[in-house]
Amino acid sequence: MFEIANMNNDDFVYINGEIVRAKDAAISPFDRGFMLGDGIYEAAPVINGKICDKADFWERFENSVAQIELKIPYTHEEYEAFLNEVIAKNGVKEGVVYTQITRGAAFRDFDYTDTKPTVFAYAFSKVIFDNPLGTKGIEIVSLPEIRWHRRDIKSISLLAQCISKHLAHKAGAFECFLVEDGLVTECSSSSAFIIKDGVLITRPLSQDILPGIRRKVILGFAGELGLKVEQRAFSMEEVYGADEVFISAASLMAIPVIKADGKPINGGKIGKFTPLIRERYAKHLKEQAGLL
Repeated sequence: MFEIANMNNDDFVYINGEIVRAKDAAISPFDRGFMLGDGIYEAAPVINGKICDKADFWERFENSVAQIELKIPYTHEEYEAFLNEVIAKNGVKEGVVYTQITRGAAFRDFDYTDTKPTVFAYAFSKVIFDNPLGTKGIEIVSLPEIRWHRRDIKSISLLAQCISKHLAHKAGAFECFLVEDGLVTECSSSSAFIIKDGVLITRPLSQDILPGIRRKVILGFAGELGLKVEQRAFSMEEVYGADEVFISAASLMAIPVIKADGKPINGGKIGKFTPLIRERYAKHLKEQAGLL
């Protein structure tokens, strides 16, 4: 029912200055990312073998790293060079490039220490433009928000998100809307939106949510599509009564939600705006990738 990324031990990864097969990659068992989740990650869509949304990728990556007083030991050009190398060596034309940086190996202590960061990256193929969920739609369920209170930091500590995603899948849903104090924050691994009476509604940026890059881009062109934008929190009751509901993420663009907690959205039919948003975002990616 759910897509699994096509990764194997013969794929190439970057680890601390080297491009190696995944089966040959290694980190210290005392790495703080492994022991304490002390690190940051980022991901970006790859189209035509090229990294897209790079400016926003760097803005969010650097902000998250700064929040935990960690330094990236490479320039943008150096970092992008090995990201592009793993993309090329794995033959990724359409998919995702992922990277993470941890504080490195040190004696297990909660306080920060001066260590050499561990830097890792890989890339994998995934269908983005022709994802069947874009025309089929998905089901979501609502779940209690159990994550920490610095969700604006893209931390590799993702146990709460794993629990939430697993519960959603057990319920037969693709994703979940997380609810705190009666209002939706976001999803386990994506941003949440509703559309009502021509108004695109999504929660405003704060420490309560991750500053989604797709969220930012979509809000930027919403007016072109005839949508007004309102950044505010909304309830699950508003979700049930919305004209349209969708989610966004690096590898998804925008995916329509046709059922929430077993209740059909818009009679279980995809509305008119979400397909337009997908089409406009696809154009945005193709322009960056040199396909238009």
